[in-house]
Amino acid sequence: MNRTPPLLPGATIGVLGGGQLGRMMAIAARRMGYRVCVLDRDARCPAGQFADDVIVGTLDDLESARCVAERSAVVTLDTEHVPAEVLHAIAAIAPVRPGPQVLATIQDRAVQKAFLDGLGLPQARWAGFADDDELAEAVRTIGAPAIVKARRSGYDGKGQARIETAADAVAAWHRIGAPAATVEALVPFVREISVVLARGLDGEVAIYPIAENVHRRHILHTTRAPAPMTAAGQAAAERIATTIATALDHVGVMAVELFELADGALLVNEIAPRTHNSGHYTYGACATSQFEQHVRAVCGLPLGSPRQLSGAVMLNLIGDLWADREPPWRHVLGRPEARLHLYGKLTPARGRKMGHVVLLDDDTDRALATAETLAARLAAP
Repeated sequence: MNRTPPLLPGATIGVLGGGQLGRMMAIAARRMGYRVCVLDRDARCPAGQFADDVIVGTLDDLESARCVAERSAVVTLDTEHVPAEVLHAIAAIAPVRPGPQVLATIQDRAVQKAFLDGLGLPQARWAGFADDDELAEAVRTIGAPAIVKARRSGYDGKGQARIETAADAVAAWHRIGAPAATVEALVPFVREISVVLARGLDGEVAIYPIAENVHRRHILHTTRAPAPMTAAGQAAAERIATTIATALDHVGVMAVELFELADGALLVNEIAPRTHNSGHYTYGACATSQFEQHVRAVCGLPLGSPRQLSGAVMLNLIGDLWADREPPWRHVLGRPEARLHLYGKLTPARGRKMGHVVLLDDDTDRALATAETLAARLAAP
């Protein structure tokens, strides 16, 4: 049983990474009475706009991370791209949640996939490589077509390339520019779902309703929750996610992305040891948002209820919408069921996540249709 005393309002939470996840976490923490210290390379970062203190530095800068730890009662993160070695070093100053062992497992895709194999969890066939000979052997083992993925720092489709034949493999590897990578079998999935959960210091787990995700150009476009699922499918997805979180001794919110096959079988795609884009619907649609839940978990508080109060659809707002003008927000703000969240990013860019809309509607088919209508209207010249 965990006997670590909880951190109460007034304590400072350090956040490594100042993006939109850190921003929404900071808003939740400040509302609950906590102070927030953020590390980011830009003092004007999204999370910094709501922080009590911002340390300007890069995520791999140990001295900057130490500054955050020295000012904080606990340190957490809004990205998995903080070097595990940095977390190990600052853990002697302040508790780091999730712990360095979680990041060490997740950051390297080959290590992550070997970890899943060790748990006996289903995933696409894969092989790792670091030179041309190993790549050739990996392609012979897995076959083509397949996906070549960088072992580190891939997200939103970055760091990956599809190969149609074995002859494509070397060019694909050079194109992604990674010193080491994996070859992964193509999965004939019918949809992607995600399980967002929280795990406390005492091992308590709270699971949010499972979400169904649709991507465009490798970036999450919409999330629907709850996802239409059989009871058996839901139980299987929750069991997989709980097994992963427990095996990692994870503390905080975590998302597990799963591919669902035509026969209902589930394969693990990837693990995100943090709050997640597909969990944004919880902010407004659930009794406890994923951001408050993460604060509760890392501070050693009892977890809040993940109960869903309304059906919901989340629509991502990508920088392409800004093109040469501000999007016509009247289309969103004129809808009583819509909740607009903008991230305070100063420079829109193609493919950059700038905000999202949550549509609260128990008829999620209708909400999905509304989301597509809004997407079209926001993009119209």
